[in-house]
Amino acid sequence: MEDSPLRITPPTKLRSNNGLARPDAEVSASMSTVTATALQSANPPTIPLPFNSNQPNTIRLYPLSNYTFGVKETQPEEDPSVIARLKRLEEHYSAHGMRRTCEGILVCHEHNHPHILMLQIANAFFKLPGDYLRPEDDEVDGFKTRLDERLAPVGRLGEGEEAGNWQVGDCLAQWWRPNFETFMYPFIPAHVTRPKECKKLYFIQLPESKILSVPKNMKLLAVPLFELYDNTARYGPQLSAIPHLLSRYNFEFVNEAGEVVAATPGVGPEGYVPKTKVLSGGDEDMKDVRTENGTS
Repeated sequence: MEDSPLRITPPTKLRSNNGLARPDAEVSASMSTVTATALQSANPPTIPLPFNSNQPNTIRLYPLSNYTFGVKETQPEEDPSVIARLKRLEEHYSAHGMRRTCEGILVCHEHNHPHILMLQIANAFFKLPGDYLRPEDDEVDGFKTRLDERLAPVGRLGEGEEAGNWQVGDCLAQWWRPNFETFMYPFIPAHVTRPKECKKLYFIQLPESKILSVPKNMKLLAVPLFELYDNTARYGPQLSAIPHLLSRYNFEFVNEAGEVVAATPGVGPEGYVPKTKVLSGGDEDMKDVRTENGTS
């Protein structure tokens, strides 16, 4: 199949701020992000000037197939109801002050599209790996312990795995609970002087390969950014905001052979539609869940 010709806009007369004419320039309407090693077109794209000033380091994402997933013993919820959970929060606040919670945004890719690893509980509630810190815990070390509790492998799968082996990156968001209620906000309301909980979302840089295990009563899902974006009805305000949080990064997409085959913004294979994949803890089809998530 022959490539269709690139569409080029007519030459445009460009002027500087002082009104003096500059040389004519041809501006390409097409820009490819496929790397040179993966380029298959006979018509290379016209490359504009660099457009990546003042951005954080590029993040390298590895394919979902590089990771091994297993299951481990059930981890029952601490509270039988929302009321009980808020009551326990009130007791924690009275004894230790504001609760500190950390959750991780773990990113891999499938067909050059970023996917977020998250948990689904009781076929309804979605959440990121992590939990509240114990009062005596250091923030980062305590967070790594919580990640181990949720996702570290056990038994034969866990042989040779180092405890706390997580690369905790940037803090991407802070959500605040102003009162003993379910609602959290990405800001502290003006009338609130003593918030009851702060939840931080951290970027977790996944290595080239890793073994993860999920409790039997949970599912581990790989959810594409496409699915999360503007989908508060299904995932709630915290999780649906993740595409916004990650938009500050440029990504490199690596294949199973360790070759960079695409870079931001990247495109998937023709005809590929991103969708949520169940990685561990169940193989049922994903159902349309209308309960509000990400608020507790």
